[in-house]
Amino acid sequence: MTLSVLFVVGLGVAVFVGFNVGGSNIGVAFGPAAGASAVSKTGAAALMTLSFFLGGWTVGRGVVRTMGGRIVPSSHFTPETSVVVLFFIGFALFLANVVGVPASTSMTGVGSIAGLGLASEALDWATMTEILTWWLVSPIVAFWVSAVVGRYFYSRLASALAINQTEGSLFALDRRGLLPRPRLGANTTRREAVGTLLVIVVACYTAFSAGTSNAANAIAPLVGAGTLAIEPGLLLVGVAVGLGAFTIGRRTIATMGEGLTEMPLLAALVVAVVSSTLVTILSWFDIPVSVVIIATMSIVGLGWGRATRTVGERTDPLATGGTSVSEAVVADEDLRDPGATDEAAELFEPATTAKVIALQNLVPAISTIAAYLVFRFLTVF
Repeated sequence: MTLSVLFVVGLGVAVFVGFNVGGSNIGVAFGPAAGASAVSKTGAAALMTLSFFLGGWTVGRGVVRTMGGRIVPSSHFTPETSVVVLFFIGFALFLANVVGVPASTSMTGVGSIAGLGLASEALDWATMTEILTWWLVSPIVAFWVSAVVGRYFYSRLASALAINQTEGSLFALDRRGLLPRPRLGANTTRREAVGTLLVIVVACYTAFSAGTSNAANAIAPLVGAGTLAIEPGLLLVGVAVGLGAFTIGRRTIATMGEGLTEMPLLAALVVAVVSSTLVTILSWFDIPVSVVIIATMSIVGLGWGRATRTVGERTDPLATGGTSVSEAVVADEDLRDPGATDEAAELFEPATTAKVIALQNLVPAISTIAAYLVFRFLTVF
């Protein structure tokens, strides 16, 4: 193929990757908010597109450089190898999106690039070891921070931030006068409006953090090969992510917002703040990390922490629609609530959780092995 044809093919594959990134990451960013009925799926897609682009345009440039030249020297990213790497990233993510499970975009992207590095014996093991270390540490941090919040602080936060969601629209238009003005809905309280807007803002923060880490997956090989500059590449990714968010992203929103755990407003805030802060910090230091796995482990940790609260921590107006959980009287030597086991089954689904985590690790493994085999045994590369 001529260079111009390869360039067009590379752009097409980059769009395909961005499309699947949007479909996967919107579940992480807006699944909790959608599960809490704070935003519609269409509104979530629009906000996801804008926030993701801003994250990639600002903090995400360093991650692009890491994936385009530090894991494997940029000299190994020829136009041909760039297209193949992007294809494996996009195809693996597409398979995950088909079954409605958000895959780890960064792990898939890094895995494909690592497959190239292993096959060509050009893998930078120091950089790869640093990345792998944070892949192991960051989900553990997310789990335990969220578990501590769920176990020891959740009910107090719930009492302070209790928001009863009312029937009807959150806002309405007051058409009196020359210009329509927004006002609270007929049944909306000021506290509900502020809390719901806060959830949406935090969801946008999550999408921003996803952009800081995951925009690189669609363009890093092309940037490393010198066939695409970072700025137009990030614009291209923004459009592609929007397409994925508005289409296939609806399934991953349902999985992350409804399949793993009950997600009242406060829980959505905790998960988003914990996972987004970890991802943004690591992206600032040019480390591509798994947004999906960090958020998943935050959800599981929060659910586990809430399910194992002591009796004194069991009043939870948000999780029960404004009604406190009845507190059983137990002996001093047994501070564990006997209903904790039953609530654990309600807070998160073990079967769904196991399926999500398994696929989140299987998809990167597939992309790594496939990339290695192609680059190792096809002499054209």
